[in-house]
Amino acid sequence: MPARLLALDSSTESLAVAVSDGDRAWTRTVTGGAQASSRILPLAFEGLAELGLAVAQLDAVAFAAGPGAFTGLRCACAVAQGLAFATAKPVLAIDSLMIVAESARQQQADDVVDLWVAMDARMQEIYAARYRAVGHDIVRTDLDVRWQVLSAPALYAAPALAARWRAEPPRAVAGNALAVLGERLPVGDAVRLTAGIDRATALLELSRQAFAAGAGIAPHLAAPLYLRDKVALTTDEREAARPAPASRA
Repeated sequence: MPARLLALDSSTESLAVAVSDGDRAWTRTVTGGAQASSRILPLAFEGLAELGLAVAQLDAVAFAAGPGAFTGLRCACAVAQGLAFATAKPVLAIDSLMIVAESARQQQADDVVDLWVAMDARMQEIYAARYRAVGHDIVRTDLDVRWQVLSAPALYAAPALAARWRAEPPRAVAGNALAVLGERLPVGDAVRLTAGIDRATALLELSRQAFAAGAGIAPHLAAPLYLRDKVALTTDEREAARPAPASRA
């Protein structure tokens, strides 16, 4: 039976909301960050209204569980839990880094089979994971593609991830960490993938797959995936991280 789903993602500076009613879908990706908490519910109800659905008609509520921004993860999780509790429906916890992988696949399917996702975690650290597309075929585009996790999402210091990639060069890399950290993350001949700006479409696809796989959990079990407790550098740490001033002759 086609699923009726609401999916929410505020794990990055973008806010993604998607609603599906079988084959019909409504998606929005807008500015999030500090605005996510005030925009997430209005967008959710806008999408439901557009498809003529009430919250009680949903089969499940999905949210991007992480890793990602601390406050953003809590926002999406709390809203998903609240709506699921109110309607006695299950929650689907979606890997935030896999959303980047799926978005890249949707944009550049021919180049996406085995890839790393690397997202800036600030403080000279990176959230990264490795995935493989199962069911991928560059000739046929109608195949049902699933993601296999080869290296689970983890928090890396930039030198540690660079060392891992030097030892085992990636085939393809997606995510904003390359733009933020530049040469500190050498990728060699790897294909650099750009994720599409519409995170909501990728989020919805993964949510549909999770629901079909029976991955729903009770609302009280839903929780963000935090990979660290520390969310900011001290003043001394920021000073120490700054490049040394050029010496004068």
